[in-house]
Amino acid sequence: MTFFAYPWLLTLLLPALGLIAYYCFFKPQPGIIVAETDSFQPINKKRLSWKTAPVAAIMTSLALLLLTVALARPRIGDEKFAIRNKGIDMIMVLDVSGSMQAIDVPENITSSAALEQALKSGKLKNRLDAAKSELTRFIKARPNDRIGLIGFAEYGYNLSPPTLDHDWLTAALEPLEPGIIGDATGIASATASAITRLDKSTAPRRVMVLFTDGKNNVNHRLTPLATAELAKEKNILIYTVGIGGNNAFVYQESIFGNRYVRYPGEFDEKLLQDMANITGGKYFRAADEQAMNSVMQEINALEKTNFEQPRYIEYREYAPTLIAIAAVLLIMAVISKNTFERSIP
Repeated sequence: MTFFAYPWLLTLLLPALGLIAYYCFFKPQPGIIVAETDSFQPINKKRLSWKTAPVAAIMTSLALLLLTVALARPRIGDEKFAIRNKGIDMIMVLDVSGSMQAIDVPENITSSAALEQALKSGKLKNRLDAAKSELTRFIKARPNDRIGLIGFAEYGYNLSPPTLDHDWLTAALEPLEPGIIGDATGIASATASAITRLDKSTAPRRVMVLFTDGKNNVNHRLTPLATAELAKEKNILIYTVGIGGNNAFVYQESIFGNRYVRYPGEFDEKLLQDMANITGGKYFRAADEQAMNSVMQEINALEKTNFEQPRYIEYREYAPTLIAIAAVLLIMAVISKNTFERSIP
């Protein structure tokens, strides 16, 4: 938007216009105007040439108008908002054990050939790839939150602390493969690691989201429920997501040929429900990729970032430009007055 800092000063344009009118039309003019050393022109010549036009008066008048407008400080303002995040620090705890290679197959796919085609076209993914896709979408939808990542199998591995560098975070997700760090499922180690990270955070709200498709089958010093109690003490909320449905398959290579074999779901739904309930969180079931998408949308809606938007306006001032132009016009007027507009009284 364009406006003036001191619009009332534009009233000075009226006396300025009056002064210009007097200077150009009412002030007594010299009898003869001489341009350099040229011969006198016939005084009865009717056509006005550029040599006899009141060039200096015109430039002085324009300079006066520009200076008057400059006094009012014309400027363009760009309205901006400074977003100040009040803070959610979040850690995604993602199961990367071997069982995450399982593929949750929709009921409309009834043959190995159709399954192969769906996998090749990208319409269907294994559990880990589906989770990675939805996590990437979730991360990009929350630019104002610090989000971290822990991958786990038997033990938890810190892949990223809570960060606002979401490009780096999604890059850390990309190379993860099922079984990359083992086949066991140690939930307690991963959640304890996430609690340690979040306990160092100064954000007013701290959240952990646990994704797994397997039962806890590793004995650590702490149990998963004990880590949930610890999270409650430290005011850390836990959401749990059980991944997998009843129509899952894994690719198996054998001496009898390569084929897809049925893989039974085996995550401990009650454990995940209890962990979420202890901290005041919520348990979700993601039976397939579409369900995972719905889960992430719901978590996104539950964990809205609180932020304020102080309004400020950034100005671009035009007064210095107008003053510079007026100065050039005045210099040109002086030059004109003392060269081709020299007069004989």
